[in-house]
Amino acid sequence: MPADNIFSRVEQLAREQLARQAATAGLLEPLFDVAVVKTTRVIPACPVRVTVEAQDSRSLQRMRFLAACPGADGWRYEMLVRATVTAKVAVTSVPVLANTPLQARDVELARRDVTLVPDSIATLSDVTGLSSRRSLRAGEVLRQGQLASPVLVKRGASVNIVAQKEQVRVSMDGVAMDPGAQGEVIRVRNASSGTVIRARVIDEGVVEPAN
Repeated sequence: MPADNIFSRVEQLAREQLARQAATAGLLEPLFDVAVVKTTRVIPACPVRVTVEAQDSRSLQRMRFLAACPGADGWRYEMLVRATVTAKVAVTSVPVLANTPLQARDVELARRDVTLVPDSIATLSDVTGLSSRRSLRAGEVLRQGQLASPVLVKRGASVNIVAQKEQVRVSMDGVAMDPGAQGEVIRVRNASSGTVIRARVIDEGVVEPAN
């Protein structure tokens, strides 16, 4: 089998592997640039069909494949592939301050190189309402690891403890002992009794006793 044929098969296998990874990651309209690194070594002829298999595709810029000629007089060669992946992902359309909830007007979909960005986001609705842990420039790729629900209750802030059972609704003043985002359970001290309870954040400055 000619060496060029082996290189083309490795490239095809790499593209198939990238397509599966892109589908698993939920990438939108992914495009792949694939280059098999060719060396000066001579690959001997093989009397039977050469087998090609993926060894390690975790690093897209150093994907490793194995080409092997079966048989007692066969051979095995490791093939290196460098890949680049672009896709449509959520990016900032304007500068965004840290810890500021993202609005729909703050984000847009744009094609970007995501080769080294495993946690990019392909759906705009998944980022609206979240806030970035750091300030962002316009055009930056939004990453799941940098986004979080905005803090609705600050430590030491006064909160309204709301408890409701059937048609009866009771509210009382409290003090947050921990910061908390939507849905998080924090410690709250009842301002009247001094009792500390576990409460779930349901809105800005509002909590409810956690079951």
